[in-house]
Formats: sequence, C-alpha cells, structure tokens
Amino acid sequence: MGIITEDMRQIVTSAKLAFVATVCEDGSPNLSPKGSVRVYDDDHLVFMNMASPNTVENLRHNPRVEVNVIDFLLRRGYRFKGTAEIRGKGDPVYDWSRQWVLNTHGDPIYPCHEAVLIKVDRALRVDSPAYTFGHANEDDLKHEWAANYGVTYL
Repeated sequence: MGIITEDMRQIVTSAKLAFVATVCEDGSPNLSPKGSVRVYDDDHLVFMNMASPNTVENLRHNPRVEVNVIDFLLRRGYRFKGTAEIRGKGDPVYDWSRQWVLNTHGDPIYPCHEAVLIKVDRALRVDSPAYTFGHANEDDLKHEWAANYGVTYL
C-alpha cells in the first residue's frame, strides 16, 4: 500500500484544480495552478506540461515540489510533498497523461509538451478551521459553500 489513499484520490479528482509550488533558481517561490493533476498510482501524482515553462524549468534545477489540492466545497484537501521527474513523448507516464488530456479536452486543443511525474514522499491533510473550531461536518460545509457559490454539488 502506498502513500496515496482512496480519500486523497477522491479529493484530487473532485478538486479539478491543484497548485504546484517549485523553487526558482534565485530561491524565490513559484506557485502555478494546474488543471491536469491526476493520481498516477499509489505513490505518484502526474500533470501535463501544457503551459508550464517556468514550473518545468524550475524542476529541472530542483526537483523538489509541493502540490496542494483542495476541494473548495468540502473545504479540505491535501498537501503532497515529493520530487518530480520530467517524462517525454514515448514514456508510459507521458502517454497515460496525454491520453487523459485527449479524453478530457479532445484533440489537439492543448499541447502536451512533457508529463511531470511526482513521487509523493509525504501527504498532509488540510482542513478548514471550520472543522476544528466551528465543529462543522463535511456535509454541512458542502451544502453551505455550494449555496455561497451558486453551484450544485454532485
């Protein structure tokens, strides 16, 4: 059994958006939204470099990465810490990720430059203070925030 649990998988799938933090050459932080983060297996996340030249360049110099994924209606998620590898065309990770892009968005709407495979070394749960201090439960928060945003939660 790997680090990534079924709950983590569900959050990554439901969130639809993740934020990937890398370190620039000058040591400053770089935070970039990614809509293609997926669970690859029990120990890895992956995203496709469609428009991420700074993120990928940073990872070439320093492969350490953190990925934050929060389901905004549930008000909870995870911080995944690990190391990244760049995978190009012909690599099984690239092919798997590219197929997801094609299945989701069609061909050839988005360029698929490289896949970024992240070996997750540590995963930390992130909860809204509403759980800790407000003693809220997930279902109540889901309905409250869905109403606030005017959306229907599936």
